[in-house]
Amino acid sequence: MTAMHFVRRGTGRPLLLLHGLGGTWRSWSPIMDALAETRDVIAVDLPGFGETPPLTGEISIATLADAVTAFCEEHGLGAVDVVGSSMGARLALELARRGVLGAVVSLDPGGFWNDGERAFFGTSIGLSIRLVRLLQPVIPAIAASRIGRTLLLLQLSAKPWALSPEVVLDEMRSYARSPSFDPLLAALAHGPAQEGMPRGSARQPISIVWGRQDRVCLPRQAERAMQRFPDAKLYWVEDCGHFPMWDQPAETVRIVRQTVGT
Repeated sequence: MTAMHFVRRGTGRPLLLLHGLGGTWRSWSPIMDALAETRDVIAVDLPGFGETPPLTGEISIATLADAVTAFCEEHGLGAVDVVGSSMGARLALELARRGVLGAVVSLDPGGFWNDGERAFFGTSIGLSIRLVRLLQPVIPAIAASRIGRTLLLLQLSAKPWALSPEVVLDEMRSYARSPSFDPLLAALAHGPAQEGMPRGSARQPISIVWGRQDRVCLPRQAERAMQRFPDAKLYWVEDCGHFPMWDQPAETVRIVRQTVGT
């Protein structure tokens, strides 16, 4: 099994953070220190991203979930509370379905598209990553510019001009360099939808959080997510795109603490 790189901050009960497609543990930098004020925060690089090598064999949501389960077992994190973003949010729901986690906060999860939305997701993100790879020589200048951030990240953020240049630079470099980006994009775009849980089967709180201006996982998909996870509580975040921890960090921290405790 692939050894996963991670960063750990704070003290208290453990809280595991799972980033999205193309990201790294640094995706959480806008809220990590705030969460670490009351919790032992563990932010991983999922296999094939950041400093963690890719999985051997099949690369899919199912095998990533297996890898996270093995990581938790290795580090004594049984029934750990988890916050996931995008692909990591889907992983968190899959692990909740398997019954291996504590409380779960799922930020704008993938896996709830209809056929047309799935095709749009695969095509638009595929084109975006090609552009990001082509722009790598000038990405530092783009990340440093409010106009550059706006043009580059309008699909991902409701207010990309306000994002930290450091966060944008880290994210765009990671997107371009991640060896597992393409196979996981294919798995998301063409693989099975996320399975759900029967009503009354969740043993720990589940919160599903959606940005009102999400242009990757469209807000109407929240209804499908709630149908498949009827025990979950749905939170809407205003003036927010696909990454609540970027666009509304304080509100995201509030929802996390309300769900998992302090």
